[in-house]
Amino acid sequence: MARVWLGPAGIPKYVRKARDTVEGIRAVKELGLNAMEVEFVQGVRMSAEAASRAGEAARELGVKLSVHAPYFINLCSEEAEKAEASMKRLWDSIDRAHRMGAWIVVVHAAYYGGLGPDRCYEAVKERLGGLADRMSEEGIDDVVIGVEITARNNQFGNVEEAFGLAKELKRVKPVVDWGHLFARNGGAVDYGGVLDLWRTTFGDEHMHTHFTSVKYRNGRYVDEHEPISANMPPFEPLAEELGKRDMAITLICESPLLDQDAVLMKEILEKHGVELAR
Repeated sequence: MARVWLGPAGIPKYVRKARDTVEGIRAVKELGLNAMEVEFVQGVRMSAEAASRAGEAARELGVKLSVHAPYFINLCSEEAEKAEASMKRLWDSIDRAHRMGAWIVVVHAAYYGGLGPDRCYEAVKERLGGLADRMSEEGIDDVVIGVEITARNNQFGNVEEAFGLAKELKRVKPVVDWGHLFARNGGAVDYGGVLDLWRTTFGDEHMHTHFTSVKYRNGRYVDEHEPISANMPPFEPLAEELGKRDMAITLICESPLLDQDAVLMKEILEKHGVELAR
């Protein structure tokens, strides 16, 4: 049976008004969930001290933390200034993750731009490899970089790229965003196939994923999230597949109905015999 960590992408906002990350972690626990992703998507504005306080609360309450790095990252930028700024944003995210005990930093790594897919892959590998070396030098051995599977064909991050990088770089793991994968595949997702690819590639290692439904307009993907009731993709088949497997996995809910849908996902998992890890 799968061991599942489940929670919202950010501070719960409907069930309880939490003012900061520590209160958000407490709200997650009150909701009966056991994970939360700390969102730095508009920039790393959390102090080192605040990160430490968040880590203390998460350890006390048994909530598994992850971090999402800023959206303004492009490791394939041909402008040196932009590439360096991207590296700094990612490094700051890693530093705060380490201080709060978050185990993974999720990143939208790059756009192909003028480099094209092959050269972009090499640029991302070189820059993430440099960050991994710096992590080793500074004793950060409890954080991995999660390269997210992206939705658009002009973005770095299809399944082959994300899994390939992780096989080449020790400190990197792919992060499967099921909604993005559904969009990138033109409205299809093989949950069982991807879960089996993870097990074949990484064995019993913990898998980190995101879930939301996504919006289509005139048959084209629009970069907007939908409540999971939209069923694009449907969540229940994923719950069914997890009920058949012995693996450790985090599911971060990115629906606009952040905590309500996370609780609904928990109910659907339980319907298929999958309980949250304790």
